[in-house]
Amino acid sequence: MQRRASLITAAVCALGLTMLGVSAPAAADPDGQHGTDEGHLLGEGEWGKIALEAVVDLTDTPDLIADVTVSPDGNTAYLANWGEPDCAGPETGGQNSPDAGAYIVDISGIDTEEEFTPELIGFIPSHQDTRPGEGMQVIELTTQYFTGDVLLMNNEACGKNAKGGVSLYDVTDPSNPKKLSTNFGDREPGSSDTNEIHSAFAWDTGDRAYVVLTDNEESTDVDIFDITKPNRPRLVAEYDLNDFDVNQPELGLTDSFLHDMVVKQFGDQWIMLLSYWDGGYVLLDVTDPANAVFIGDTEFAEVDPELLESLGVSLTPEGNGHQAEFTIDGGLFIGTDEDFAPYRTDALNITTGEFAGEYESVIVPGGQPPAILDDLTLSGPVVYGGYGCPDSAAIPSPEDVPGYLDLLQPGDETIIVLQRGPTGDPSAPEEACFPGEKAHEAALAGWDAVLFVQRHVDPDTAFCGSGAFVDEIVAVCTTHEAFHKLFGLDPVEGPWTYPEDIAIGTIGERIEVGSIFDGWGYVHLFDTETLEERDTYAIDEAHDPDFAFGYGDLSVHEVAVDPQDPSLAYLSYYSGGLRAIQIMCDGVPYDPEVHVDTSGCELVEVGGYLDEHGNDFWGVETFVGEDGMTYILASDRDSGLWIFVDP
Repeated sequence: MQRRASLITAAVCALGLTMLGVSAPAAADPDGQHGTDEGHLLGEGEWGKIALEAVVDLTDTPDLIADVTVSPDGNTAYLANWGEPDCAGPETGGQNSPDAGAYIVDISGIDTEEEFTPELIGFIPSHQDTRPGEGMQVIELTTQYFTGDVLLMNNEACGKNAKGGVSLYDVTDPSNPKKLSTNFGDREPGSSDTNEIHSAFAWDTGDRAYVVLTDNEESTDVDIFDITKPNRPRLVAEYDLNDFDVNQPELGLTDSFLHDMVVKQFGDQWIMLLSYWDGGYVLLDVTDPANAVFIGDTEFAEVDPELLESLGVSLTPEGNGHQAEFTIDGGLFIGTDEDFAPYRTDALNITTGEFAGEYESVIVPGGQPPAILDDLTLSGPVVYGGYGCPDSAAIPSPEDVPGYLDLLQPGDETIIVLQRGPTGDPSAPEEACFPGEKAHEAALAGWDAVLFVQRHVDPDTAFCGSGAFVDEIVAVCTTHEAFHKLFGLDPVEGPWTYPEDIAIGTIGERIEVGSIFDGWGYVHLFDTETLEERDTYAIDEAHDPDFAFGYGDLSVHEVAVDPQDPSLAYLSYYSGGLRAIQIMCDGVPYDPEVHVDTSGCELVEVGGYLDEHGNDFWGVETFVGEDGMTYILASDRDSGLWIFVDP
């Protein structure tokens, strides 16, 4: 069945909605939706089980669009406006776009024989300095207190006036959304501010309705609220899954936290599937959310199976369990490991001084690895720069550190050391900030690279936060112990107390950090009952060093399963485009009635889409139209909504 599709370019201004033009998909911007072909993997359109139906251009600002969700009837799509790093509205089409929030797009008629023209019909603004990202969902609630469609939006901070929590809107009439409850969530004792929430997922059991939140600010990061009365949410439980020893310290995977989750009904049970980063993928029985029962978690293999198969190298896995979904029958689930760093760091080597030796190191997500350097190696003497936040004591320039430039050798970089935080340091009362903000201050001061160091935590692992990078600068993280040994600080091995006895501008030892190619994030297939891994999948370019730089992010991001076929799923693969994968068991598509034993199942690519000018797909969602066909919605970070159909 063929349909006529249209491409809509739209901008939202403070006074209303302005349509800027309508044309056919083939008449897309000749300069590319990203403004240039440089820095993106380029494709040739659609293939296999993917056909493009329409594109709704909402912006020409890079990285503005985040998640996508769809109403239960398939008539309305909602896209998160991630907003600029400072939450300021970008310039689009000569008019100011709104701050962060959610676009509302009417896609009714997509499943008819008539000409299909999607229409931007509204915008729901977030609170000032607040933005949604991955917590978008529309659910139909049918409780005794409310019947209708409810939109969930998470709230993360990007400015001083931010509010956290989750917001619920009545979108039964999508052209007239109404607030039900905004910015609700867990909070610190005595505080009036709710914690930041990264993601959210709601489910309706019939008698009660619930929502689970990803709490960004507490170790008890699984927060469950009763939303039976959606205008009066009530906290019923919070959990820290590290209490169940989901970490795998023997593989160096000790940084486990909740990133995303879904809930599915199995008979009389409600099972939550949680993506718990380095803890893997976890199953909880939440039939009684106030007394959740731990079922089990997946284990990362001792040797990364995808790297072994594609590169023939034996490396430990990186973890990064990001998002997952059950197949429609629930017998299997697909997990996506997000990894933006195709190179991992080698150990941090202190090459001079009393404490010369190897120490733990990782790349700070959003920063650049040493592999972007000509010799793939970060080397040079280090200088202490304090905390490096915009409100912290100023970072000196390399020229302002007496004698520092004289210590540089051929091939060296200038390296500033910045602490994570500040948190609990009486000498630094300013608020903590993102590592990207610190790196920006370092770049402005003229430094080539930043060595971030962990603050006072137990265990002392190489974790320094992530995000908010606007500069292409090498950013490596190490432990607090290594920090003390770099500068000969007492006590060397802890316990440590604030303030540190070190002045900004102090020169430390020399370091060297090499690079190891390990590809981008990829996909796992698991058996739900046994939690055993059945297969992995990655696009070819993700494990080719020739595509490590200059082609965009080639990591998988999210998965959406086919709502009709248990063997099919669709992947938003950032610059790798949209990919359709099929679960093949013993050579035929997965059939839960036939393949009770899933040991012979594998993931096979059967279609995809990548524009000739490139894509940058963040979210993916599926639904069944009235014509019985499966439709796939994908959110492109640089443009807007892309609508596909399984032909």
